[in-house]
Amino acid sequence: MKKIVTDSGIDIQPIYTPATSNQQPVTELPGQFPFTRGIQPDMYRGKLWTMRQYAGFSTAEESNKRYHYLLSQGVSGLSVAFDLPTQIGYDSDHPLAEGEVGKVGVAIDSLEDMQRLFAGIQLENVSTSMTINATGFILLAFYVALAKQQGADLAKITGTIQNDILKEYAARGTYIYPPKPSMRIITDIFDWCAKALPKWNTISISGYHIREAGSTAVQEIAFTLSNGKAYVRAAQAKGLDINVFGKRLSFFFNAHNNLFEEVAKFRAARRIWANMMRELGATDEKAMMLRFHTQTGGSTLTAQQPQNNIARVTVQTLAAVLGGTQSLHTNGFDEALSLPTEEAARIALRTQQIVAFESGVADTVDPLAGSYFVENLTAEVEQKALVLISKIDAMGGSVAAIEQGFMQDDIARSAYDYQRKIESNEKIIVGVNAFQSAATTVTPVFKIDDSIGKQQVEKLQSLKAKRDNAQVIICLEKIKQAAIGTDNLMPLVIEAVENLCTLGEISNVLRDVFGEHK
Repeated sequence: MKKIVTDSGIDIQPIYTPATSNQQPVTELPGQFPFTRGIQPDMYRGKLWTMRQYAGFSTAEESNKRYHYLLSQGVSGLSVAFDLPTQIGYDSDHPLAEGEVGKVGVAIDSLEDMQRLFAGIQLENVSTSMTINATGFILLAFYVALAKQQGADLAKITGTIQNDILKEYAARGTYIYPPKPSMRIITDIFDWCAKALPKWNTISISGYHIREAGSTAVQEIAFTLSNGKAYVRAAQAKGLDINVFGKRLSFFFNAHNNLFEEVAKFRAARRIWANMMRELGATDEKAMMLRFHTQTGGSTLTAQQPQNNIARVTVQTLAAVLGGTQSLHTNGFDEALSLPTEEAARIALRTQQIVAFESGVADTVDPLAGSYFVENLTAEVEQKALVLISKIDAMGGSVAAIEQGFMQDDIARSAYDYQRKIESNEKIIVGVNAFQSAATTVTPVFKIDDSIGKQQVEKLQSLKAKRDNAQVIICLEKIKQAAIGTDNLMPLVIEAVENLCTLGEISNVLRDVFGEHK
């Protein structure tokens, strides 16, 4: 009989029955520890997931137009993509920024750019997710400063900064400072937000980029939850209360094409995290809940026959919803070719809306629960992930595992194995190594005007000419002294951005103190 194995190495049996199942009947209810079946008793019957569309390109003004368009089309939350210089702490006029300004996201150098980005959007009325890590604290400071200018009640501001530096070292690469000072910045954010921004998710611990780098589903949750444990322990070492900051931790996962393995992954992740948080000392069940955003798998999209990607994104959307996600971004079908066009972004959003309002999958909670197959698969994903987590714990935790290159090497092996299977036709990718077509369809691509780099430089020159530069020097010196010492950096960074210090200037002060990770 044909042998079928998932990318995580799990054998799939031809049939699952009570006789072959090693799982007990499901008695757990949704909304109850360990939350395998979902974190809310009524899930989507009470409230649908937040429909986000990840967007950001060119200048703040151009991205603002896309946000207004998406809001008009029914998105219920914004998700901001930043360009590479912004992600690694360089202003648009830095030599290393040349050719990259506004290309993979929006360029944000100052509070004035943030004002342009959200022009006409009241921050108190919208949930915003910002995919930013090494400079996450600065972008959060820009956002808070703008909210204050709008007269918003900070206690009502909702959203998330990704702020997950550990996965940058393991899988993505947009780090600046070494791991230990980076962890200090993150715990400063936890501490400050708990008091000043109570509804803000202070971190989105990301498996998405781990998966995009080539990991399996099992590695994705094992490495992500291990990183989560490292953040919790760092916060506890600083004296923070797990029952307080634990409620503001969120996660970010990928959704790939194997529908049932992905659903099992999400269910297993909730169960592992709830038990992990209890072991770390949490007593409030809300601090044990794994709340997560999902994005459909960018690495699964093909440049060949790109319209096929609409079907892939639909399957991945179903996986995320059946798995109990709290928010979702669906990729544009053209993203293997360029940033999504307006049409592709609209189709991606409509995919979510059709699943929500026409498919019926949101009508009942955890509709796949009790399936012999799904319950077995959930348990197998859980067990394999726990083995990996134990291995990382034995190394001394995620920071040590990353420093030793364990996570990086494990991901690289999986990526190599996956590609080898495609090239040998062991794994079929429609339109790539099977069902190819000689027909050529021209797909319009989204292009960024190279002149925006010059525009950003002119804006910076104008800002530096009109601001109080003596006050800028004072603000930057305060940040430097706090970095040398132990004072929380967030209030000083907010003061600095309100005085029109730039992202690059603040990043460079900390480079001088902390150094750069090589």
